[in-house]
Amino acid sequence: MSRLPWAKLGLFAGGVLFGTAGIKILSSKDAKKCYTNVTAAILRAKDCVMETVTNVRENCDDILSDAKDINAERAAADAEAVIEDAAPESAEE
Repeated sequence: MSRLPWAKLGLFAGGVLFGTAGIKILSSKDAKKCYTNVTAAILRAKDCVMETVTNVRENCDDILSDAKDINAERAAADAEAVIEDAAPESAEE
């Protein structure tokens, strides 16, 4: 005689029932409305993040441009100092 595993059979039946009810709940009008609202919120958040990223990029570009200007001014000052240093040597000769 074999004994039916009633516990396993009950778990299986419960899973099937829960799955069927879950599909009904997940495909209901209210659930779709909730999914739509969540998706809209995610899209708004994405727009906000992209706006922040754009602002940060613009600021970084400004910083890079200013840094290049500073380095160009320093290079010009260094070149001018080298020319000034070289001028007295040629005058002495």
